[in-house]
Amino acid sequence: MSHKLYTDETPAEVKNAKGIHMITQSTPNGQAVQVLLEELKDVYGTSWTTTLINISTNVQKSDWFLRLDPNGRIPIIIDNTRSPPFPVHETSAEMLYLLKFADKNDEFGFKDEWERNECLQWLFFWHGSGAPYQGQTNHFTKAAPEKIPYAINRFHNETLRVYGVLEIRLSGKYTGEPRDYLAGDGKGKYSVADIKTWPWVKGWERSGFTADEMKQFPHVMKWVDRIAARPAVQRGIGEAYQQK
Repeated sequence: MSHKLYTDETPAEVKNAKGIHMITQSTPNGQAVQVLLEELKDVYGTSWTTTLINISTNVQKSDWFLRLDPNGRIPIIIDNTRSPPFPVHETSAEMLYLLKFADKNDEFGFKDEWERNECLQWLFFWHGSGAPYQGQTNHFTKAAPEKIPYAINRFHNETLRVYGVLEIRLSGKYTGEPRDYLAGDGKGKYSVADIKTWPWVKGWERSGFTADEMKQFPHVMKWVDRIAARPAVQRGIGEAYQQK
């Protein structure tokens, strides 16, 4: 792979970075990787550097950015310990990359192959179903130039449906054993499956869902609060990732 990742337009803090460098904005997808890095810091002392961008300016569609992620989305991580540097895009792929190379004890993953597969199922469920539905809910209720009732209702209801899937899982509806986390034996273990999903679900009110609607998901709401109490989670959505 020829090293054409950086150009004169690439910000100096990006092309001169050492180790892991993250380009992000504190959206739900950005927060997922931010939180995982903060969790890794608490366990291993993991270090990285960060560039904050404002996606409302479309900087992520610039040539220098598209060289790192042709899809023009945040977040991105770039592993500068490799030569040439190795960029990783797509939130779930970034989290799995960090599990592989920065989480040697599988603190946020699983060594057992069946538990690991279960974790992947829930990670991919939210990546492929939850995040797109809630993202479209946000778009059609807040950003679309015209209000389209069919689109608003469809994505609103589909997001409630996937919240219901999480409720089935966490409540133990079909197993008789409530869970604390999405993947792992017994009550489960806090993992990347939770870290990927949580930043979206905790924003239910911002997405236009009412407290009455959320009453049907009591185990999900307890799970939201359980994860929110973690110090690394608070840092991962906190002041360090806010635009100045």
